[in-house]
Amino acid sequence: MTTIKNDTMIKDLEIKECIELLSNNYIGHLAFISHQEPYILPITYSYNPKTNTITGYSSEGHKIDAMRKNDLVSLEVEEITSVNDWRSVHVQGIFEELHGIDAKYLLHEFTQKVKKLVAQKEGSQPEFISEFSSKIYGQGVPIVYRIRIQEITGKYRNS
Repeated sequence: MTTIKNDTMIKDLEIKECIELLSNNYIGHLAFISHQEPYILPITYSYNPKTNTITGYSSEGHKIDAMRKNDLVSLEVEEITSVNDWRSVHVQGIFEELHGIDAKYLLHEFTQKVKKLVAQKEGSQPEFISEFSSKIYGQGVPIVYRIRIQEITGKYRNS
């Protein structure tokens, strides 16, 4: 009798692997609820391992209004090479809007981390935030927020 070995099973990532994936990427998909409907949008983010938080920013609008009303959010980040070679992390957390010096500091930290990752991954040297994020400062003062992580889970498949 021949036994077929299935090396392409979906398996759990360890927490340290989830943290690594979050730390080494800067684009994810943010999920939130608005008017009792789920929404999911791509965002540029930065992970802070010291505070176990995700930092992002946006202009005023639908997403920020929705998260102010219901602060429970999720973020999904993935690295996909093929259908049988991928890693994915799911974060559940609480939205927190920042103001004043805290917002300025975290926006600066966010910019520096993302610029570094863009340089490493893409070989380009972005100078301004508008070069790697679609939000333009001309749309008003940016709303800086963080997601206080409550739970991190991850999966992977590797053939």
